[in-house]
Amino acid sequence: MGPISLSTSIDASRERVFDFICDLAIRPSWTDHFTSDYRLERILASGQGAAARFRVDAPAGVRYMETVIAEAERPYRIVEHGRGGRLDRLPIRAVWELEGGPTTNLTLTFWTSPTSMFDRARELGRTRWWRRRWKKALVRMREQVESGAVPKRTEVAGGDRIPTTA
Repeated sequence: MGPISLSTSIDASRERVFDFICDLAIRPSWTDHFTSDYRLERILASGQGAAARFRVDAPAGVRYMETVIAEAERPYRIVEHGRGGRLDRLPIRAVWELEGGPTTNLTLTFWTSPTSMFDRARELGRTRWWRRRWKKALVRMREQVESGAVPKRTEVAGGDRIPTTA
């Protein structure tokens, strides 16, 4: 599936929007309309190296998907690499670009790179599905960031057993 690009304007500082996107523990609060069974893969849920795995109910295809924040250039750009589909053989990419000003202009570019003909055939017609889901997610994210409400966080099982330094 070729890249889809969506933009929105958020009435909040670029740093705040950047932190909100980078925190994978709160991502289900604005993507739960197309994701479920959300699990963090690492104890550190924010910033470069943070990872999550979740179920996506895309038509005839991606069942589980994982994403890892590969690059985080504060507060300008976030790059996520992921895999999904049957046997996790479908590479998935997402790039979040933030531009400052009186409001933060956010652009999300999302695409998949099917390698086999079978996977390419399954991706046909799914562009509209992804576009609708991500558009709704950006609206929900904008509402949460602008309201200042603290969203519910997903925690790692056993995460509290790590000793803290005093």
